[in-house]
Amino acid sequence: MGARLGIQTGTKKDLSSKMRWFAVGAVVLACIGFAGAARAADVDTNPMNYDPQVQEAYQHFYNLDFSGAVARFQRYHDEHPTDPQATDYLLNIVLFQELYQRDLLDTTFYANDGFLTGRHATEEDPKKRDQIFALADEAVREADWRLSQNANDVNALFSRAWARSLRCTYVAMVERGFGTAFRLASKAKDDAQHALTLDPNYVDAKLIVGIYNYVVGALPWPFKVMIGFAGITGSKSSGLALLDDAANRGIITRVEARTVIALFLRREGKYQQAIQVVLILKNQYPRNFLFCLEEANLRKDAGEGMAAVVAYRQILDDNAKPGYFASTKLELAEFGLGDALRGQRHYAEAAKAYEEAIATPEVGLELKLKSLVAAGQCHDLLGERALAVKDYQDAVNAGPNTSRADIARKGLRSPYKGN
Repeated sequence: MGARLGIQTGTKKDLSSKMRWFAVGAVVLACIGFAGAARAADVDTNPMNYDPQVQEAYQHFYNLDFSGAVARFQRYHDEHPTDPQATDYLLNIVLFQELYQRDLLDTTFYANDGFLTGRHATEEDPKKRDQIFALADEAVREADWRLSQNANDVNALFSRAWARSLRCTYVAMVERGFGTAFRLASKAKDDAQHALTLDPNYVDAKLIVGIYNYVVGALPWPFKVMIGFAGITGSKSSGLALLDDAANRGIITRVEARTVIALFLRREGKYQQAIQVVLILKNQYPRNFLFCLEEANLRKDAGEGMAAVVAYRQILDDNAKPGYFASTKLELAEFGLGDALRGQRHYAEAAKAYEEAIATPEVGLELKLKSLVAAGQCHDLLGERALAVKDYQDAVNAGPNTSRADIARKGLRSPYKGN
């Protein structure tokens, strides 16, 4: 697969860049939600994945209708007590909805920010955290009981791997507990690998193992030492091969595997290949706001400035159509539009787009800070010093102990003149 997609698998020398692969691993673990089963004669899976109720619920999920998906999976969970797969379905939706609400599914956060080392304004909802952890614990207990009855229960092994990977995702992305998250990821990988050893045709398990192998293969040795995993090894090439199989033959992981591949391609700077993968997802789910946003983000990163502007504006136009998107985070599109316009030196329009992002109801604090700093820099480039100072000061006031506030303080001391 690596050759086909043009991925370069050589080791990078920049330690900070390599460390961010762990953050990417957390993001892609979040993508382990299921889109609906596609039958394959030579592939094994949990029969629940073919249940019409499950497939219907995931159609709501992949159109980002979280309330519809949660209601359906809650009902399915209640109808299937003690089944870890049913618990995992609900856990996945609840987690994904929480990450979405906190702007943690915007891949630009991981592609361009120092996620591991920066001080970000990510807030935690204790009630949601407790719900997520309780569901994860429930699924593990249910799987443990089944495995105590039959140690070779492949479905139970996969369900436990999935629950652990989802808990890992929350710990890494929200709590930023990377050491704990990495240990959870290792346990999830071990369960999924055991399932594959027992049944090599249980292709969905290759998603978890593939992600783990690729991310660990990209981590530098000093970072492994730092988190206590100096002896752990991985392989980017074998990880890609596993993900490729999941994308082509997985029963319920095809969309997820493609999402992961696109994110890895983006991290490798293979923007055109990533765009092609995302277009497949977008064509399958044209009203999924995140897939539309990802296309625009990739075009921006690829240097297709005006094409990116068009893509962002298309999202905003589509949102004006009643009911087109079930759920949106328009501030992400406004911020991306601002970045694309800024890249074309349309500073006045860019500042306006950033200000639209700031004014969006329920905008997250981290994105608000990013938008304030970016708007201030645009105003400085336009010679509008008073407006720039106001934006910088607002950023400092809103998040005084963040990396964005540090940048804003520099802007207060002297006008921004460009990179």
